[in-house]
Amino acid sequence: MRVVSLVPSLTEAVARSAPGALVGATDWCTHPPGLDVVRVGGTKNPKTDRILSLAPDLVIANEEENRAPDLAALRAAGAEVLVTEIRDVPQAFRELARVLDACGVTARPRWLDEAERTWSSLPEPGTRRTAVVPIWRRPWMVLGRDTFAGDVLARLGVDHVHATHPDRYPRVPLEELRASAPDVVVLPDEPYRFTADDGPEAFPGLPCALVSGRHLTWYGPSLAEAPRVLGEALRATRP
Repeated sequence: MRVVSLVPSLTEAVARSAPGALVGATDWCTHPPGLDVVRVGGTKNPKTDRILSLAPDLVIANEEENRAPDLAALRAAGAEVLVTEIRDVPQAFRELARVLDACGVTARPRWLDEAERTWSSLPEPGTRRTAVVPIWRRPWMVLGRDTFAGDVLARLGVDHVHATHPDRYPRVPLEELRASAPDVVVLPDEPYRFTADDGPEAFPGLPCALVSGRHLTWYGPSLAEAPRVLGEALRATRP
């Protein structure tokens, strides 16, 4: 089996579960560290000729991370493309199982069982907090409706204020974000790399939590430790 992955979290899942199957991945596929495969460009601008030159048996993609025209071009050239859709935690586990099965993994990997047990055994949050969750600035964009990251936060007791917005990733003026007066501003380090010096200063007087984007937005082996890692970051809020 020869697999090209266009989704960083799925790259990690396949690399952990089907060693040797991956022959190509995007420039953004940073896990597992030291992954030695051909790089095929970005998630939004993959080099289709390079992908096809690898003669993959399967190309793994995601309806949100990858563009439909790129996937259509790969299919038109004869490549088999598996497109995932992941909007919440339970769906992530179903889709991960589907991807690994398509990659020829016959035994369910231990990390997947551990991750699913971790999420299914989470206690009900004792308190709930509201949050604004920027994912970009210039312009400011935030989590909106129907997102995997929003479901992750909700299961940890954090309800983001734009969860019912008509758009999944709306652009919202900074003044409006401040005026919503959330209990916390959640600032991940991807896709925009918010840091202690780049992000919190835009929300004076509001507690900010700097969180790992990999643990907030990736659906793969990181799911097993995501509740602990995110919980610690959310508790370590600062004005």
